[in-house]
Amino acid sequence: MPPASRHGRVPWQGNYPAAVALALLALCPFIVLSTASLLFERQLVADLGTSRLGIQLADGLANAGYAFGAVLTADLIQRIPGRSIFLACEAGFVVGSALAALAPGITPFVAGRTLQGLTTGMLLVAALPPLVTNHGARRLPLTAAFINLGLFGVVTLGPLVGGVVGALSAWRPLFVAIAVLGVAGFVVGLRAFDRGTAPSPGMGFDYSAIPVAAAATFLPFVGVSLLSAMSFTSPAILVPLVLGLAALGTLLVRQYRKPEALMPLKLLAHTLPVTGVSVAMVAGAGFTTLIELAVTYLTELAGRPPLEVGALLATQLAGVVVAAWLFKTMLPTRWLPVLAFTGLLLVAAGGGALLGLGGRHGLLAVAAAGLLLGFGAGAGVAPGLFMAGLSVPSNRLGPTFALVELLRSEAAFLVGPILLGIATAVGVHVAVLVVVVAAVVGTGGFGLLLLLGGARPHSPDLEGWLSGDATAYHSPPLAATLRRKPVAGR
Repeated sequence: MPPASRHGRVPWQGNYPAAVALALLALCPFIVLSTASLLFERQLVADLGTSRLGIQLADGLANAGYAFGAVLTADLIQRIPGRSIFLACEAGFVVGSALAALAPGITPFVAGRTLQGLTTGMLLVAALPPLVTNHGARRLPLTAAFINLGLFGVVTLGPLVGGVVGALSAWRPLFVAIAVLGVAGFVVGLRAFDRGTAPSPGMGFDYSAIPVAAAATFLPFVGVSLLSAMSFTSPAILVPLVLGLAALGTLLVRQYRKPEALMPLKLLAHTLPVTGVSVAMVAGAGFTTLIELAVTYLTELAGRPPLEVGALLATQLAGVVVAAWLFKTMLPTRWLPVLAFTGLLLVAAGGGALLGLGGRHGLLAVAAAGLLLGFGAGAGVAPGLFMAGLSVPSNRLGPTFALVELLRSEAAFLVGPILLGIATAVGVHVAVLVVVVAAVVGTGGFGLLLLLGGARPHSPDLEGWLSGDATAYHSPPLAATLRRKPVAGR
């Protein structure tokens, strides 16, 4: 097919493999860094002439940019065609990656990492909803499996990549390779992203959401980034953390009360989506924190080389592959919530295995924990997010992804640094135990939430959901069983 005209079809429009490649190239390069960079942090400190604080600030701003970018794009995509957003963000990601790769010092490195995070968060909302909704109900379970492997498979691959990079002292080539992947994503986007129009080009900028979302992300992430240099009670940490969490609460209240809200919080305030998002938040935060604690213990306390640590944790990938297959199998059935709860329990089990750190079979415990954590992340987070996404109409999937990723990111990337600070003060094993207890208690609490809502297991109506006007799940209101009026005479 010849190249499309400006207003015509693009060469690979409707091509499913191209759509999958487009989404994975948009998201995977940044995500792999979230766990890989832990294993070459010392090289970054030495080569950039900075301290650990500088590197943690770069990571914190990158994660804040990711969460904020998703919310920002939920607003922009109403007025700007998704193709334009995608191509601009891929170009911005390439610039950010190149800036980080070539950075002579910490300031340009921080700028590059922040730009990477911001553009990837924007790409999430621009690229994932079309992949999910444009290829029919028959392919939807396979699409979900690809998303699971792309988002969480790459996370589990991160320690191995970081271990290799740490062993070879090759962090600059890694960032160059990531920039090249960004170029590949841009090229695929040119040929595969539909030339659609914006749904509401006359819609105004949401001043009630976007500035508050910026405060809700950047303030707390910057605050916890300072933990390596200050105590948790320091005003430099507590003030931005408290203000940021207050901004997040304000954002959620406003979105719930607003008649035409940017993000469909009122639609999500039902039993199944609240349960799904809660499971995803706790499972994601538990997984991220336990991996950080394991890497910290093995590299700083046990003195293990980065490559060995990465190889020990590579068992995560096997776990997430199995979880992705189960996700594909269970998505069209009534058993998806069961998979999500199983994933959360296995995150707790992975933490339990890490309690064996320092023992006679400590390295075996790490490998076993990696397998359990990989399965737990793949089975807990993505199914939980889809429980939320399938509970709103598919034409609201982009803003839904933005909201749940905002909440999941706040949980995953704030809890980890705080518990690492606890580990420094009272020991890694205590911090691991905190995560295990939280996951177990969360499983029980979220199960009770399902029971109080009276949510009965049922298969999602994927065909009806893809029409754009219906939900796939019929979710009862929160605590619906407690609100029911007793029948007269009983």
